[in-house]
Amino acid sequence: MELGAIGPAPFAGALLADLGADVVRIDRIPRADTPPDLPSRFDFYNRNKRSIALDLKQPSAVRTLLQLLPRANAFVEGFRPGVVERLGLGPQVCLQANPRLIYGRMTGWGQDGPLAQEAGHDINYLAMSGALYCIGGADRPPPPPLNLVADLGGGALYLAVGILSAAFEVQSSGRGQVIDAAMLDGVTNLMSAFQAFSQLGSWSAERNSNVVDGGAPYYGTYETRDGKFVAVGAMEPQFYDALLRALGLANESLPSQNERNAWPKMRERFAAIFRMRTRAEWIEATAGRDACISPVLTIDEAARHPHMQTRAVYAQFDGVQHPNPAPRFDRTPATLRRPAPAAGQHSREVLSEWGLSGVDIAALEMSKAMVQS
Repeated sequence: MELGAIGPAPFAGALLADLGADVVRIDRIPRADTPPDLPSRFDFYNRNKRSIALDLKQPSAVRTLLQLLPRANAFVEGFRPGVVERLGLGPQVCLQANPRLIYGRMTGWGQDGPLAQEAGHDINYLAMSGALYCIGGADRPPPPPLNLVADLGGGALYLAVGILSAAFEVQSSGRGQVIDAAMLDGVTNLMSAFQAFSQLGSWSAERNSNVVDGGAPYYGTYETRDGKFVAVGAMEPQFYDALLRALGLANESLPSQNERNAWPKMRERFAAIFRMRTRAEWIEATAGRDACISPVLTIDEAARHPHMQTRAVYAQFDGVQHPNPAPRFDRTPATLRRPAPAAGQHSREVLSEWGLSGVDIAALEMSKAMVQS
């Protein structure tokens, strides 16, 4: 059961739903005068789920939810600390209703600490973790790297792993538990290698001066003659040698690969050479040469790339193009089964399936505590 929210909590639910979980989303009752922010068929974070619409400000709706919990393996909420407690759906109450319940809590700052009640978004958690400072050019402010790193990488993925781990553990203990998944914690954990490099003295605090932050000439992006870009990731010596051969520099006397003082001039030289051909020409010229050169594609171009098409990375589903579920299983493949639902689309169906009587369902609907869309 997923208490309707935005961002990382529903994305974690979508990952589990893709893998076969029956995820029931508890949505707010939609207002007739307020259309949804996103048409349901484009709400990819809610695919493969079902939806109940409940007015959780009504005690009967809260009681109904607590009646359903004994049939649930997990309950996910993504609100500031204290919000669900005020609704009467805090961990203590829910675990009393189902002692085996896994109660997943998704926040930015965590359930405690001085910032626990502060508003924030992906960029704020990135900023506090030290990750944002490391990104971008040395001569400009750090840029936001979309909202992938903290929201989804540090938040949703860690919550999903936590739920799966707790689901495994409950089989032996018979006891559920509360998972405090904070985006700040997750993205800080993702920074583990760079924290180690910094303490070792091999990571410079100056942006754009390290191997994987764009400082190294063999790890970054270059503009091509047609105004497009290629990405270069020739880190290992054998791949760097292949890159030099592709650039026509193999027989020249050059600084060693990791002579950092020479990186700026080497980057300028690489850039001048890459501007001599189009992106397509570079990809054709370096295919099969292990120079670690790839085209920098737009979203639309990515879907048309032959490798993406051969692996069926995308699928047409409900009239729109979706990324297919990941990872891939050879025996129990993940599937796209259900389009993202409108709020309350499955209210009667789920309530009946999860044990409520027809009389109770009708009473909820009559009182407007539940809506079937």
